[in-house]
Amino acid sequence: MKTKLFLLGLLASTMTMVGQTSGTTDASGSKRGWNFYAGGSYFGSVVATEFPTVGGNDALSKVYSGTTLISEESITGSFGEGFRYGGGAGYRFSERFGVQMSINYYTSNSKTMAQTSGYTPATGAPGTPFNFKAEGKIRALDLAPAVVLYLGEVKGFESYSKVGVIVPVNGYLEIKTEAEPVTGAMKISKTDKIKPNPTLGFMAALGTAYKIGGNFSVYGEVEYRNFTVHGKTKETTSYSVNGVDKLSTLSVSSVHTNYTDVLTTASNSKVTNAAGFDSTKATDDISSYVGISGLGMTIGVKYSL
Repeated sequence: MKTKLFLLGLLASTMTMVGQTSGTTDASGSKRGWNFYAGGSYFGSVVATEFPTVGGNDALSKVYSGTTLISEESITGSFGEGFRYGGGAGYRFSERFGVQMSINYYTSNSKTMAQTSGYTPATGAPGTPFNFKAEGKIRALDLAPAVVLYLGEVKGFESYSKVGVIVPVNGYLEIKTEAEPVTGAMKISKTDKIKPNPTLGFMAALGTAYKIGGNFSVYGEVEYRNFTVHGKTKETTSYSVNGVDKLSTLSVSSVHTNYTDVLTTASNSKVTNAAGFDSTKATDDISSYVGISGLGMTIGVKYSL
């Protein structure tokens, strides 16, 4: 834990985001001017948390033999692992100081959030869609303003650090669930999309840029990013049985969910207001969150004016 805090403090004290190099030089010899950049990144997750429930199922991996539970394991992880593509513009005010604004599109790797396998009921037991697997994937568009500190140039390589914030402007968590009843030949497929509440994240990076000719440079940087996303609404966008679309057969409460911090007897919830639950309205449920923290490498090109 102390090591992680030390590394985070080191990053936070020295970082910022996406490529810089030399701009124009004024009469005093200071570099300044506009720069434009584009690059791609791959991130690995660094902080794992327990995933939220999926369709009422806890974040567990359960394995059965017949009706006997033989193993149960908590499923943890982060949606911070994945690819990012983006670009932006920056302005360098002096030899040592500049600012940036980037826009990025991020898509995470798929993560298993809950699953059960191997369950077989006794002969004659009613069929239940017990064996299932739910996988989640995040897609997001964000803005990332940052402050850049230039650390000097050595043999054509100019190092820099930057610190900034991440402001998601669009995106969603998509959860795909495949379930098979334990008796009978049936396969159920379902896709849910969870849209988030507004949030704010943190990013920090260390990088270096190398001028390759004219006003063009290549750059590489190591970046740490961290933020959590809280659910706002959920909508079931597809539901099929044996490949046949059955979405229209679901009630409004089954298709739509509004997330809240507190459930009361006035909420449209089967948990706190079973007698007053209205299936023609969206279900109210407790808001959960997922983490999107990662450490990644970015490579790109930059053009300086």
